[in-house]
Amino acid sequence: MRLTTATFATLSTSGCLNGQSSSIQTVTMPGDLTFEPKTATIETGETVKWTNESDIEHTVTAYEDEIPDEATYFASGGFESERAARNRVTEGLIAPGEDYEHTFDQPGTYGYFCIPHESSGMVGTVRVK
Repeated sequence: MRLTTATFATLSTSGCLNGQSSSIQTVTMPGDLTFEPKTATIETGETVKWTNESDIEHTVTAYEDEIPDEATYFASGGFESERAARNRVTEGLIAPGEDYEHTFDQPGTYGYFCIPHESSGMVGTVRVK
């Protein structure tokens, strides 16, 4: 049986959080300098997992001015600001076959990008309900 990426787009596990469910939404980097899906919609407290399916390295880097004021900044490499992520880009690269996860605890819209491929339009959005 052949299963598509969409089949695995949302994985759910339950029972780990005092009876609450946690969910992971997968966003892939398929090799054409995009995030797929370009916009991921999740619930507060859920996690997005970015998986690099391409042959080149990418980053997941939040635009500091495109996340809710009370939200925690996120970037592959664990940076606490967009400036730090841009200044130390090699430390945030996600190698082919690897992934990066972030849990979103605040509702709102989050804009993010890949530093090396930002000028090629490799940008995405996470909407948290």
